[in-house]
Amino acid sequence: MSAHATPIPMMSKKCGPLRGTANVPGDKSISHRSLILGAMAVGETHVTGLLEGDDVLDTAKAMRAFGATVTRHDDGSWTVQGVGVGGFAEPDGVIDCGNSGTGVRLIMGSMATSPITATFTGDASLNSRPMARVTDPLALFGAHSVGRAGGRLPMTIVGAQNPVPVRYVVPVPSAQVKSAVLLAGLNAPGKTVVIEQEATRDHTERMLAGFGADITVEDTNEGRVITLTGQPELKPQTIIVPRDPSSAAFPVCAALITEGSDVLVPNIGLNPTRAGLFTTLREMGADLTYENERVEGGEPVADLRARFSPNMVGIEVPPERAASMIDEYPILSVVAANATGQTVMRGVKELRVKESDRIDAMARGLRANGVEVEEGDDWWIVHGRGMGGVTGGAVCETFLDHRIAMSFVIMGFAAQNPVQVNDGAPITTSFPIFEGLMRDLGADIARI
Repeated sequence: MSAHATPIPMMSKKCGPLRGTANVPGDKSISHRSLILGAMAVGETHVTGLLEGDDVLDTAKAMRAFGATVTRHDDGSWTVQGVGVGGFAEPDGVIDCGNSGTGVRLIMGSMATSPITATFTGDASLNSRPMARVTDPLALFGAHSVGRAGGRLPMTIVGAQNPVPVRYVVPVPSAQVKSAVLLAGLNAPGKTVVIEQEATRDHTERMLAGFGADITVEDTNEGRVITLTGQPELKPQTIIVPRDPSSAAFPVCAALITEGSDVLVPNIGLNPTRAGLFTTLREMGADLTYENERVEGGEPVADLRARFSPNMVGIEVPPERAASMIDEYPILSVVAANATGQTVMRGVKELRVKESDRIDAMARGLRANGVEVEEGDDWWIVHGRGMGGVTGGAVCETFLDHRIAMSFVIMGFAAQNPVQVNDGAPITTSFPIFEGLMRDLGADIARI
């Protein structure tokens, strides 16, 4: 059962060509960071293109609870009147982050070096996810945390009275952990240093620089070394949020496996730390092209055109690419099921601790629909059945995970028999217009 609403079972069927323009929502990662850094700046930040999914709206509520003025205007734009670095007020109530691991971890980081206390909770999925990966480095600044067994929510964070800067090597590739440490470092004196051995999405670094923070990034023998000077006065910004590549993945992949399709997805952020899926699809033989490439707000952007690609082949995805496409492996596995040969995905243990155990969730659903899958702790292999070879006909459990739900809905477009999901309600956390957008392109999706 979804924690957000009554469960919404859905069914998708084999359909004709998907045609048209898919205006997907704004980038979720950049939307979260726009609100948080806007709240930590002095003055008014203006944001257009913000993703208005549940996850980001929960972050907006949290920033209001910490004292920022966050306003949505009639034209769809947002403003954030910030309180400055170290200016957060202690919230009166519990901070509910819904389904968002990104939101809760970044917000924890942003308040951990202020002398305030806050309690965090979420839905059933979020409350089952590990938080020690963030609270351990935050403790180095002087913050304290008390939560449920296994470092899980609900959890109370007592911010550091006298924070100290830290030097932290990120143990697993995680943009959330890196970003939480950098946000905490904003209110610590001196220089906070974060070292990541594998580059992860760098929206936090780019946006911190845009807000006027003193931050440097250097590639060394140790890895990628990020140095942030604490206690700056962040300057308010005007932010145009590019469209989300993780959301774009769904209409793009749907077009690749649905006969006769030709779909344009405009204004997609192509930050190199986020674009691994599109590189992988092209290596598999996808007819995927970039048009009108440009730079907007410091982020590379392009229009993506995806056409039906009946002759895709399985490949071994380089493990070092995992960080740049970690959220896209579920939908990649659907494409892999319609390719010829094996698609091998390694170095993906992070998938085990997402909104669900995504390796297990996808393996169960794929097998139920006639696709052979092998799996291990940090790898899985999908044995492709060729275009249109997926049997379908099964009900897939989504485990409160929006990306699992959307992936199996799309699988139905090319399967021999309809595919059902037990609950599509979580889709609203990241892609509230998914159903309408896909139907407008020609998809056959029904609530049942």
